[in-house]
Amino acid sequence: MSVTEKLAARLPMKSGTTKPVVAVVKLHGVITPNPSPLSRGTININTVEQALTKAFDHERLRAVALAINSPGGAPTQSALVSERIRELAERKKVPVLAFCEDVAASGGYWLACAADEIYAHPSSLVGSIGVVTSGFGLNGLLERFGVERRVYTAGAHKVRLDPFQQEKDEDVEWLKGLQSQLHEQFVGWVRSRRGDRLGDGDDLFTGEIWTGAKAKELGLVDDVGSLRTVLARRYPEAEVTVAEPKRPLLARLGIGGATQSLLTAVEHRALWSRYGL
Repeated sequence: MSVTEKLAARLPMKSGTTKPVVAVVKLHGVITPNPSPLSRGTININTVEQALTKAFDHERLRAVALAINSPGGAPTQSALVSERIRELAERKKVPVLAFCEDVAASGGYWLACAADEIYAHPSSLVGSIGVVTSGFGLNGLLERFGVERRVYTAGAHKVRLDPFQQEKDEDVEWLKGLQSQLHEQFVGWVRSRRGDRLGDGDDLFTGEIWTGAKAKELGLVDDVGSLRTVLARRYPEAEVTVAEPKRPLLARLGIGGATQSLLTAVEHRALWSRYGL
């Protein structure tokens, strides 16, 4: 036996090389195109692309699990991430399971519907299938300090709902029409993904939120259970790997534009606070 063969014989054998793989992707945080270094996590197509690609790229892949903990956020980013998940799942021909953790609300539930099966803990908060827009009216503040707002446009509708100007009824109606269109897209996505598993509740699409146990009754989720217990039951021989979305460079360094980062963090904090988190 050669020296090389002797050395190789002493090395520990690799274990688990033939086991099937279940890849877990963590989707935690507010869904937004504008990450903040002060936020506890954000989701958008750029931050999750690497994690999704890595998860679906395993040679022995049996399934992909989405660990979702999100109060929602930007509808376009919710759609882009969900579409990417479906594209990869169909290309690899593997099932996708979603697990709702503390909350999978609004855009968070939009992400969950990208899965073939949805699970939630009985105490999870699930749903909120609706659209919301919030802001501030500061025109009175300017008047108090004798400040005059000046805006010049080319185009009658170039500026709408300026927080420093008096709110106009026609602008509010325009916003509600936009929200209605987005709501229809959201409802259409849920119906296309959940199909006849959905219940007949009149308030399914009113923006209401339910516990995981109630969500099962309504057909918003397939069953109650945690990621650990369900995967152990469904794939007892599988090796579980975890892929987390990358954090923006400034977030990793803990720096960023202080004022803008603080404002964004406050907005994100408000989204979590809607659900008592």
